[in-house]
Amino acid sequence: MFKVFMATSIALAALAAPAFAQDAANPDGVWKDKWGTTFTFSTCGEGKLCGVLNDVQGDSRTEENLAFVDQQVVSADQTAANKWEGNIAMGSSSAKAIVEQVDANTLTITGCRAQILCQTLTYERAS
Repeated sequence: MFKVFMATSIALAALAAPAFAQDAANPDGVWKDKWGTTFTFSTCGEGKLCGVLNDVQGDSRTEENLAFVDQQVVSADQTAANKWEGNIAMGSSSAKAIVEQVDANTLTITGCRAQILCQTLTYERAS
């Protein structure tokens, strides 16, 4: 269910947070989940992370979700080294989101509704 939510999200509303220095890990590049859904993430300003949905695979590959392919669906502020926080907006609802680069080749996105219903998706570097 959250996979569909992530794939159809239209934006992350930026939260006010100070910029943090990036350590050796770099989020820029293409990231792929276990189903084959891909995002291109890039730093897009002082302490900001942007993401474009490239493709949707698996159960989330629906006409509705495919409408978001090639669109920027992630925009978040850096809150710590290799960590960005914002909101995932989907239609009239939204959820808190945390994007964290675990290591050079692993990135996670955690989304929470009502701060108790949370799910984490893991992405591996594809390029």
